[in-house]
Amino acid sequence: MHQAPKSVMRLLLAPTALGLLISLGVAFPACKKDEPPPPLPAASEAPAEPAPALTLAPEEDAGEDADADAAKATGPWKPPSSMANCCAALKQNAASAPPPTNTYMMTAAGICQGLVAQGKDNAAVRAAVRAALQGAAMPGGCR
Repeated sequence: MHQAPKSVMRLLLAPTALGLLISLGVAFPACKKDEPPPPLPAASEAPAEPAPALTLAPEEDAGEDADADAAKATGPWKPPSSMANCCAALKQNAASAPPPTNTYMMTAAGICQGLVAQGKDNAAVRAAVRAALQGAAMPGGCR
């Protein structure tokens, strides 16, 4: 009687195992051999040119500008010429800045030139430029 349960198990287990093996064989076919990688470029080729370095205008000494403006000014009003330098520096730096910073700088330069032409005070021009730059660094002539 002990052999009867073993034979029943074999009868049920053998087809089930065979079915699993077949389904795994269909689901995971034999692996294909990978193609070899393409050959490396020859060392005699000319190296690619590096990207041009970002150059920004050097910061100007604010003390000299302040002394020159104070000598020209009569009263609390300062001439807007010092902010015209800021506008020029923004435009110059925008030419060599990477996108999207160059767009922010060109926009700020346009706003700066418009406000200087209207005769706005330096604080108002600086605030508008700072907002237009959207976090980009202000040139030294704008500080």
